[in-house]
Amino acid sequence: MAAEEGVVIACHTKDEFDAQMKKAEETKKLVVIDFTASWCGPCRFIAPVFVEYAKKYPHIVFLKVDVDELKEVAAEYKIEAMPTFLFIKEGKTIQTVVGARKEELQANIEKHGAGAVATASA
Repeated sequence: MAAEEGVVIACHTKDEFDAQMKKAEETKKLVVIDFTASWCGPCRFIAPVFVEYAKKYPHIVFLKVDVDELKEVAAEYKIEAMPTFLFIKEGKTIQTVVGARKEELQANIEKHGAGAVATASA
């Protein structure tokens, strides 16, 4: 659905998260997951930046997971600090960025998401 492009998709249930991951895997899209928490200051700082990246790179799937809401997903990916950003391609974690590190986050989005641009229009 085109309506979902350029937005951060907040996952509120494990089923929702699994469905997004499955869809991304089938379309071979890069997924960037923001593991966040409402009480986390750096998470609030980076949230609008993450939204900007979602708008700038519509061919990448941006997901947001609240670790308190989806404890099992956070446990599955062994998340220990917030924010943690996981880059997942075809079901495998290819990069992890821990902390609200804007430049590192963008560099990795460009590095891992660059190849997807060409195939997005195909």
